[in-house]
Amino acid sequence: MLIDGVILSTESRATGGISFLKPDIHSSSKLADRATKAVKESVTRLGPIGIAADHGGFELKGHVLGELRLCGYEVTDFGNLKKQPGDDYPDFVIPLALAVAAGTVDRGIAICGSGVGASIAANKVVGIRACLIHETFSAHQGVEDDDLNILCLGGLVVGRALAWELIQTFLGARFSGESRHRRRLAKVSELERKS
Repeated sequence: MLIDGVILSTESRATGGISFLKPDIHSSSKLADRATKAVKESVTRLGPIGIAADHGGFELKGHVLGELRLCGYEVTDFGNLKKQPGDDYPDFVIPLALAVAAGTVDRGIAICGSGVGASIAANKVVGIRACLIHETFSAHQGVEDDDLNILCLGGLVVGRALAWELIQTFLGARFSGESRHRRRLAKVSELERKS
């Protein structure tokens, strides 16, 4: 069985004959190799990346920031720079979104507790196409079809491994530029101009 690009096999256990799904190790390894290759290629094609998080995403941001720098990305950290339980996601996400819209950074990663607030805040900035994503299909399809420029994650929802896979997928994807996608984005831009 194939789910989200990973081959799963069923395993029967003696406990009541229940079948469990487990990843096929060889398939997962190939997927990880492809993701690593995509990250290395995207480092050379993308400019600086921005990242921001409030208290709900602070720990995940620290992990992701380290991984990005290990891979050779130039990363601008828009905060919070220390964990403060009473901080507010707009204080960090809006400066990130403004930098993406201005072209100061090529793409952004915004993390709050659920990812919802970060997505709402980022999308208030003209030119931003931010989305809360917790699975890999949308992480690449959002860029390829919709020119997604900020990936939003829930620091209390996704673990480190999945977050890193989503980020690698997001950064490795490129906008297709197909006319139907450009037409749709032009309609969204027109709506932004009228607001």
